[in-house]
Amino acid sequence: MLSFALGSFPLLMIFAACMDLLTMRISNKISIALLLAFAPLAALSGLPFWTLDLHSIGMHYACGLCLLLFTFALYAFGKIGGGDAKLAAASAVWMGWGPVIDYLLIASLLGGALALLILFGRTFALPLFMLKQPWIVNLHKPKGRIPYGVALGLAAVIVYPQTAIWIAAQGM
Repeated sequence: MLSFALGSFPLLMIFAACMDLLTMRISNKISIALLLAFAPLAALSGLPFWTLDLHSIGMHYACGLCLLLFTFALYAFGKIGGGDAKLAAASAVWMGWGPVIDYLLIASLLGGALALLILFGRTFALPLFMLKQPWIVNLHKPKGRIPYGVALGLAAVIVYPQTAIWIAAQGM
């Protein structure tokens, strides 16, 4: 049961990254699942009771809310997609205030590298066999969007071992 609890967050984040890469969409169901699963899975992880009081859980959700406000501002200015904003906020709930800074920094670096890679790839003509893949053609469009959910998913997997849930579960 603990393995499922520990594995659900990175699996959902990887799934979101793949969805964004292939469809340029991140389902609200993924963000909702992350939000709803946090508190019960935190309890299963073995966090000591004193760290799992309503205040502590509330602080994790407050972290997500603050990031939601920030990412929705980015969305309002057309810098990221709405799915990216919601996914970043839901994953911030899992990170908490400490690791969220590392998460955002790594996501920014990975997102920048991804954007540069895609923009560089757009300077070349696609080989014929790639033209049969709609998701590759979509990535190759000159004014196409960047699937930032890929960077968010990878950053979440990288930073996850720094979270209170992961650390507590390792001490069991």
